[in-house]
Amino acid sequence: MTWELSLLPQFPRGKQKNVYFCKMLFEDSYKIVATKGDGLYKEKGSKFIAEAFPVHSEAEVKERVAEIRKKYFDAKHHCYAFMIGPDKACYRSSDDGEPSGTAGKPILNQILSKDVTNVCVVVTRYFGGQLLGVPGLINAYKTSAREALDNCAVVEKTIDEIYALEFDYPLLNEVMRILKDENIEQQNPKFEMNCRLEISIRQSDSDRIVEKLKRIYGVSVKYIKTV
Repeated sequence: MTWELSLLPQFPRGKQKNVYFCKMLFEDSYKIVATKGDGLYKEKGSKFIAEAFPVHSEAEVKERVAEIRKKYFDAKHHCYAFMIGPDKACYRSSDDGEPSGTAGKPILNQILSKDVTNVCVVVTRYFGGQLLGVPGLINAYKTSAREALDNCAVVEKTIDEIYALEFDYPLLNEVMRILKDENIEQQNPKFEMNCRLEISIRQSDSDRIVEKLKRIYGVSVKYIKTV
């Protein structure tokens, strides 16, 4: 969800007064990473190994980070950032012992720049004996994270609403005609004397399509969840 600031001209005669208003814009699509991606950056003997991969929960993030710690057990730093959910409301970053703001935040900024969610990026650092300084660390973590994300396949998903339909069998053709015309995905169909099925509708289309179905006398439409 985003906000758009618009300018409304008022008082067309005489003095003008600019009135601003905010309009809420609902976004019902988002991008996720569908495959794992790797990145590598080297600077003054230090090596930064980046891995980006799909995740769906904080518990999964913890498991994957633990696996990488075990894989690179002799490395000192395993810095990471993740973002989860269509609204990107669940996110976190970790510097894992690096100076504050030099590792986790640059990784998170690359996720934001890529405009993806349901993703975690872990960058493992092997120290090369020379200090890189704050600018050097930020650049190293940023560059390796970006390469890993660039090597991921990205797909666009829609936010969908699931509804349950119930109706008597004589209404089947009329209901199915709407579902076919609107290209609506069907789930768990049960076509008997009393028919029942679940449908998945893109959020931006849900009000319009639900209203069409409700116009058919005898059709029950019940909201189940948003996915």
